[in-house]
Amino acid sequence: MQRRAVSELLRVSPVADDLARRFQEAGFSLALVGGSVRDALLGRLGNDLDFTTDARPEDVLKIVRPWADSVWEIGIAFGTVGCQKDARVGDTDQRFQVEVTTYRSEAYDRTSRKPEVSYGDSIEEDLVRRDFTVNAMAVALPEKEFIDPHGGLDDLAAHVLRTPGTPEESFSDDPLRMLRAARFAAQLDFDVAPEVVAAMKDMAARIEIVSAERVRDELNKLIISAHPRKGLALLVDTGLADHVLPELPALRLESDEHHRHKDVYDHSLIVLEQAIDLEEAEPDLVLRLAALLHDIGKPRTRRFESDGRVSFHHHEVVGAKMTKKRMTALKYPNELVKDVSRLVELHLRFHGYGTGEWTDSAVRRYVRDAGPLLGRLHKLTRSDCTTRNKRKAMALSRAYDGLEERIAQLKEQEELDSIRPDLDGKQIMEILGIGPGREIGEAYTFLLELRLENGPMGHDEAVAALKEWWAARG
Repeated sequence: MQRRAVSELLRVSPVADDLARRFQEAGFSLALVGGSVRDALLGRLGNDLDFTTDARPEDVLKIVRPWADSVWEIGIAFGTVGCQKDARVGDTDQRFQVEVTTYRSEAYDRTSRKPEVSYGDSIEEDLVRRDFTVNAMAVALPEKEFIDPHGGLDDLAAHVLRTPGTPEESFSDDPLRMLRAARFAAQLDFDVAPEVVAAMKDMAARIEIVSAERVRDELNKLIISAHPRKGLALLVDTGLADHVLPELPALRLESDEHHRHKDVYDHSLIVLEQAIDLEEAEPDLVLRLAALLHDIGKPRTRRFESDGRVSFHHHEVVGAKMTKKRMTALKYPNELVKDVSRLVELHLRFHGYGTGEWTDSAVRRYVRDAGPLLGRLHKLTRSDCTTRNKRKAMALSRAYDGLEERIAQLKEQEELDSIRPDLDGKQIMEILGIGPGREIGEAYTFLLELRLENGPMGHDEAVAALKEWWAARG
């Protein structure tokens, strides 16, 4: 670990040491800290560097402004100054994102949604207020002195998350750290120490004082991590999910010997993992959220039928509404809310067409309804098969292969990505001899339905169909 750390630190030395000398000349200390030290020890230090200093924010600004290529003060109320520095490292030009934070301590009161910040005078005081021991290590610069007062190196080697002080004190200071425990467990594939899990269970309700935006940001980091199931399970098991994403634990529907059905909670986590396996490059937050939430409408729509079966009629429609409501409450951007809820609504559409041959009309409508989400809908639908019956799984896979082949064939013959009627609004008005109004919209809808049902029509055929429709209206 230490050899990896030395290698990583040598790589960023042109930037880190240069900045440290400037602080030293101004009479201040500077240390690489937190996640940067942890990642250096793990051999995965990137170009986002976190530093801590005894300099106050106004002094930090004086030091970094002549040095950095750009500076921002968005976090200065919390003691953080951000900047960007372009530097030559070896044979390449690289861009570094740097944050310098004044030694600090922060705590919540019982009603506040924002931490109260006070500055400290020593790095030891700063490290003890950090969330976990693996993030409470520092490297003093430029001399490269390793500082680890809370055994973070040992915990890093053991792959365990502990708090520098008692977890109760840590989570009382900032309840968001309970979510961060789940996030780091998912990102690093670490285990959470038993005393930390116990505190999370006891203090779960305290997460309510944290703003929706901060909760959302932590959930996003958890969901796009390498092992999201591990973090999500921890949220559910500790009761935190009851406060931040209650639709997830609600999927653990009780079943009995008379009304057997899939464990919807476990099924949803498997669908998430299978969707991740289909990602092509970077983590896809839209796809992962849709996979996680696709069945959240089932608890509200569950019905016990007279023949002993359990049904969930229209759970995709109910689930889409629930998804929109929860994501809106967590202050997700409107476009993201729209995309995820639309995927939840469409995730059963494939099964509505059965396993028979898809008609051209059905293919067109499927593509039109999915729009730009078609690629994600393919992945979500394939991921939603968790049956242990290999014959059934193969049949579903072949059926979806057939659908994708039909889409590809039709795309070679006609424009599917933006299906429009063969006549536009201006042409409709000219042919019918009327001005703008409700009738034009109705005529457009009629022609669109013809286009979806029959494919492209020639101009003369479309004109004839329009005139026939108009005449039938009297």
